[in-house]
Amino acid sequence: MAANLKSPSPPPFSLFAKLAFGAGDFGPGMTANLLAFSFLIFLTTTAGLSPAAAGSVLAIGKVWDAINDPLIGYLSDRSRSPWGRRYPWIALGALPFGLTFFLTWIVPGWESDTARFWYYVVISLVFQMFYTVVNLPYTTLTAELTQDYDERTELTAFRLGASLLGAISALALGLVVSKLVTDSRQQYLILAGLCSVLSVLPLFWCVLGTYPTALRRGALQPQQTTEVDSLSFLQQVRLVLANRAFMFVVGIYLFAWLALQMTASIIPFYATFWMGLPSYFLAALLVQGSAIVMMVGINLISRHWGKQEAFYLGLGTWIIAQAFLFFIQPGQTAALYLVCVVVSFGVAAAYVVPWAMLPDVIELDELHTGQRREGLFYAFMTLLQKVGLAAGLLLVGVALQFSGFDSGASQQPASALLAIRIFIGPVPMVLLVAALVLARFYPISRQVHAETLLRLAERRRQD
Repeated sequence: MAANLKSPSPPPFSLFAKLAFGAGDFGPGMTANLLAFSFLIFLTTTAGLSPAAAGSVLAIGKVWDAINDPLIGYLSDRSRSPWGRRYPWIALGALPFGLTFFLTWIVPGWESDTARFWYYVVISLVFQMFYTVVNLPYTTLTAELTQDYDERTELTAFRLGASLLGAISALALGLVVSKLVTDSRQQYLILAGLCSVLSVLPLFWCVLGTYPTALRRGALQPQQTTEVDSLSFLQQVRLVLANRAFMFVVGIYLFAWLALQMTASIIPFYATFWMGLPSYFLAALLVQGSAIVMMVGINLISRHWGKQEAFYLGLGTWIIAQAFLFFIQPGQTAALYLVCVVVSFGVAAAYVVPWAMLPDVIELDELHTGQRREGLFYAFMTLLQKVGLAAGLLLVGVALQFSGFDSGASQQPASALLAIRIFIGPVPMVLLVAALVLARFYPISRQVHAETLLRLAERRRQD
């Protein structure tokens, strides 16, 4: 039982443990990013679906995710094993996660558009379930491995740095494959096979590399305050949604992530049909690749001035850069690539800051309720990530459909080109402004978090 008690001075994380922890988000980052940038254009120009039908594939999947994410979070909170609550989910779900991702990029040889549509709906549902099975318990580990304000920000930076590395690796592989293979179906199939293998292996490294640290820190089993068996699932959901600080984080993340995913989904159309480039992978690489470097700056700003201040600076820069994308003209390729690098600073802030805020919200919830529900909190955040992707793809798909976009044509009508520019400029800008407004009123500062930890420590001594 002593192994389950948290030490007042827990052993520090080694660099190897930090790298192993971050590796757990490499595969989810790789798969999610390839879906974000390429799935809509794959479904329209390669699989032969209409833009509206292609956007609907992801939207239908999120109806299931509305149940899937919180349910798996609830179940992982209640799991008990010698390996703790989270590790068995990651280890057992890794292989199905990779296999179902590969099947997502197969083009069935069916004549019926309806049959192909439902194939992608079903396989998306299954893949998203296994994505949640591995990624939700993994992200929940952040709050269990450490309670330190700055250490959480550092672990979050490692995790999201690996996620971005996986993201740009998928795009880099796409750039290479597109130059070596001419047939679009074969391009996506080869790319999916490579990404499936590369997504699974780091998950096992994460489990094996962080387990010793989790064991030494007593993080494998919940403490007394994390026992939630006395409350029903719906009661816990109500308590989570009643947390005012959490609702601010929800809004901040939802608006920022929706802006990011909407931009990601339209970049292939923008680069191909507006800018006239032979490939969209380089523009996407500049956004995601530069963001890894920018995350170092965001982490430093957060440590010195606070998470909100880092978020203000990142998103403020991003809003200005996003406006330029609307006005860039065909032929101004150097300007496009420069703006993509500037956008990456805001992308880094959108990745790091909301996830670094969430563990602080969990502590505040524990102070008010006497219970810890990491799985449910992380489930709702992961759900929002997927809802942002689905909503972005659906909105873009419907807009392209009604603007007269022709998936079989190399030249698009002026109405379709205008829709593409609106969804890469003004629409994301409005969403980013909304995220900034919510961040201004986020109630947990460094001082508030320190007071929360002191009060929790006092309660635990009394217990």
